[in-house]
Amino acid sequence: MNDALDTAVYAARRDRLRERLAAAGHEALLVSHAANRFYLSGFELHDPQCNETAGYLCVAANGRDALFTDARYRDAALRLWPARDLCIYGAGRFASIADFLKDRGIARLGFEPTALSFDTHAKLAEHIDLFPVPQAVEPLRLIKDADEIARMRRSAVVNHAVMARLPEVLVPGRTEAQAAWEIEKLFRELGASELAFSSIVGVDANAALPHAIPGETVIRDECLVLVDVGGRRDDYCSDQTRTVWVGNNPPERFVTLLDRVKRAQTAVLDRLRPGLSFREAYGLAREVFVREGVAERFTHSLGHGIGLETHEGPSLNPTSEGVLEPGMVVTVEPGLYYPEWGGARWEHMALITADGCETL
Repeated sequence: MNDALDTAVYAARRDRLRERLAAAGHEALLVSHAANRFYLSGFELHDPQCNETAGYLCVAANGRDALFTDARYRDAALRLWPARDLCIYGAGRFASIADFLKDRGIARLGFEPTALSFDTHAKLAEHIDLFPVPQAVEPLRLIKDADEIARMRRSAVVNHAVMARLPEVLVPGRTEAQAAWEIEKLFRELGASELAFSSIVGVDANAALPHAIPGETVIRDECLVLVDVGGRRDDYCSDQTRTVWVGNNPPERFVTLLDRVKRAQTAVLDRLRPGLSFREAYGLAREVFVREGVAERFTHSLGHGIGLETHEGPSLNPTSEGVLEPGMVVTVEPGLYYPEWGGARWEHMALITADGCETL
């Protein structure tokens, strides 16, 4: 991992959020979503697991922000956060949080409704007045700054290097699961700190499962393999998909399938630009498939935003609201799927520029 961002960068991000809170008349927001917490503070990108938390960040309209965590993270927190603004809670977690905030003049606390569990909300609400503040931080994360873009470029470079070595990974006799393990090792050897998500490796009919779990299906000579993988470098994710034929004699149906998918992706990349709506971007790919009479085989969105998380805003789907803006990074991954024999997807990450897009 590269050096952490200067604490001033995180402070500036909190100031932007603070402006949004003040404009809405909110006293404070409790940030519980791990990626949002990290984006605003640099503290712990991951929670230990889905039923545990590394802590909470409170961004206050009065400027008295606070970080809450337990004793396991004390030293890590103090590397980023002044002791006067740090609350180390114990068994009485929720009473400690409420008391700490009330001492700072905060009586009502907003929360992220998609990130705070029902149980946590109920326990905290016993001690302080809570109200939902949806989508407070996520709009700030849509536009990547220059440092974020540089990190994402480096992350994409690792992914391209992994994809370049697929011929030595996808060898007859190796199972999907074994290929996925070789891919994971490559990511780490090439500079990733971890996978961005569990690798997808699907052989033949398994490739028709968009989120196929690598299993014991064996790669054979003359077979189709879909690989969708990503890594994390310098905190930021990559995500790419390739579909290949192992062997020298791909059947016509595979050649046609892959050609359609690639042409759909090209149709999108050629026209991605600021001002294009999310649903229009999706429509560019679908138009290609409609002309070919296979649109019913395109069963998912065109793509998604990517950054600190593999899947973040915006979503490029037929019902999504909003338009592309410079600094957004999205995936473009049209696919076609035939459960009887296989599927194909081809994916690039695209940075929206001032007048178009750049493939990362």
